[in-house]
Amino acid sequence: MRAVSSPVPAAVLAAPSTTAVVKPLPRAAAASSGNVAAVGTGRRDVLAGTGLGAAAAAVLLALGPACGAARAADEEYVSETKEVIGKVRSTINMDKADPNVADAVAELRELSNSWVAKYRREKSLLGRPSFREMYSALNAVSGHYISFGPTAPIPAKRRARILEEMDTAEKALLRGR
Repeated sequence: MRAVSSPVPAAVLAAPSTTAVVKPLPRAAAASSGNVAAVGTGRRDVLAGTGLGAAAAAVLLALGPACGAARAADEEYVSETKEVIGKVRSTINMDKADPNVADAVAELRELSNSWVAKYRREKSLLGRPSFREMYSALNAVSGHYISFGPTAPIPAKRRARILEEMDTAEKALLRGR
């Protein structure tokens, strides 16, 4: 029969249970004795033993301005997205007989192209519902005007979908998403 290895030292197993008091070995002693079960590092041990607690606090303090910059970038995203939403709504709701439709579409395409070029590369925005909905709506609007020209009216079904996506994007912006 094969002997079963135990993480408990043999001296503890052989000691009578009524008189022996077993104290845990310090981690350093446990590591040097080869007792693998006793070796483990907890978060507290790691932070206290290596001085990482102070280092972690220093990192968090250093990131404070970066968090402020992220907030400013987020506020810029929200304000520019609201501006694009307003421009899309005003452009697609223009009367087809209005002589300024072609100019409004050209402005919209320029604004939407700059918005997409600026925010498409931002990894932090790609998962946001507001970005996804805006990107989809801008794609639909741009695709329509590229295919049919700047004076062609947007069909009612497509217009309803675009306006719904704009509403969803606006609601997501209000929720910070």
